[in-house]
Amino acid sequence: MQIDMHYYGTYAMARAAGIRRDAAAIIATAAQFTDDNASKDSIEFRDGGRLDAEATAHHAIDRKNIDAEDQRKIWVPFHFLPGNQGNFLTEKLVCRKDSDIAKQMVRFNLSLADQPYALPLMGITAHVYADTFAHYGFSGISSRRNKIHGNSFKFDDIDPEMEKYIRGKEKKFEENYPDEGGFLPNIKSWFAEKFSGALGHGAALTFPDRPYLKWSFEYEEPEKGSGLRDNPATYLEGCEALHKLFRDFATARQDCAETAFAEFSDIKGEVEKILNLQAPKKDRIKAWQDASTTGNLFATGPEKIPLYRKHNWHNQRENLVREKDSSKTRELSVYNFYQAAAVYRTYVLRVLLPSKGLVVT
Repeated sequence: MQIDMHYYGTYAMARAAGIRRDAAAIIATAAQFTDDNASKDSIEFRDGGRLDAEATAHHAIDRKNIDAEDQRKIWVPFHFLPGNQGNFLTEKLVCRKDSDIAKQMVRFNLSLADQPYALPLMGITAHVYADTFAHYGFSGISSRRNKIHGNSFKFDDIDPEMEKYIRGKEKKFEENYPDEGGFLPNIKSWFAEKFSGALGHGAALTFPDRPYLKWSFEYEEPEKGSGLRDNPATYLEGCEALHKLFRDFATARQDCAETAFAEFSDIKGEVEKILNLQAPKKDRIKAWQDASTTGNLFATGPEKIPLYRKHNWHNQRENLVREKDSSKTRELSVYNFYQAAAVYRTYVLRVLLPSKGLVVT
């Protein structure tokens, strides 16, 4: 999913479910920051304390900067939560929408609702849970099971101009990375999704992340069709799942909740309309904003969704370099995010997945 869903859609679902504005803003920021937080650097404080960053996103652009452990420690837990179906490890690591593992992850994270890092943890939870409704059928490791016949994409019920725009994106990818669609050894690749057709949904470009697409393709190994991937319908399921997550959190943390909330059935039509909008990302963001200010998304009345400010949390971290007192980091949202990311990663990789027989790291 992209920022229109991970931030604006997440904020909308949190507010509709009765989460207070300030809490919803932290949750939504954490959900999108999960995609923007690639730093692994540590900060040494003058009093001897140290803060280790918890990277939740792939190292960007330059292949030489990509850590070989990114697949196991970032892609698998934060973006392609395994569905645990099939006979072989590479099958079991394939993400499945709303899987039993995903539901167990949600329950565990909700059990930590009383912790100081609960709000960013709910954002991370929302990101990972939502991604299961977009990334299903692909895994966070380099695997032949992620490979797609490049000429097999088909789009249903799409505006001709929008298809032209999408085909242009596909062509640009092939021109920029002509050699990156080839075979890569299972699990051992050092390439990020952007550079590889064998890692994540790299071979499918951003098609899984576009809410309005109805599409299909052919996997290379094993040879099989994907069936129709109805993104609008699947994303609608995802929005309903997020709404329920936030209702459960509101019940557990009434200090973060309003007295009024909207049932998902009350806003389903409005959400469905947004998801079906065939438009570039900036216009999809505008659709969420318009619905929040003129529609009936929130029981408390119309309001503007605050703009996403990823640099706020990046700047918080950078400003710590000049800090003498390491204990002051506890007051910062970005530190709570790092706490939440560490707890989440440890639980998924060391407890949840091994309990299902999946030992990734």
